[in-house]
Amino acid sequence: MMMSVSNNFLRLGVLSALVGMSLGVWMGANQDFVLRPVHAHINLLGFASMMLFGLFYRAFPAAGRGWLPMVHFALSVLGFLILMPSLALMLLQKPVLMPAMIASEIMLVGSMLLFVIIVFMATMKKEPAAV
Repeated sequence: MMMSVSNNFLRLGVLSALVGMSLGVWMGANQDFVLRPVHAHINLLGFASMMLFGLFYRAFPAAGRGWLPMVHFALSVLGFLILMPSLALMLLQKPVLMPAMIASEIMLVGSMLLFVIIVFMATMKKEPAAV
């Protein structure tokens, strides 16, 4: 059985929350907050955004079908997984992945642009949302 875009986003969202919270606990325990932007990005891009994407696709199941949501998912996940370590390295004064970080930011903006298109397409239809 193929996994739905909604389920994939929801699962990655809760995993991101766990990672983001764990990083926050580690930073607090060590009183070392240099990675706080990574912590914030994991929680906002990973947890909040992915959970909202997943909940949207759950509320509008038809919007989760086709190639557009798959590209949205791929760009979101790939951009997120590249941005987090590259941002961490930059903050640790080792900007060896700076080109990858720039590419990941472009991917994430592209994924949000796709999501805007998907939301507008889904909410302009006369089809009711899931209850």
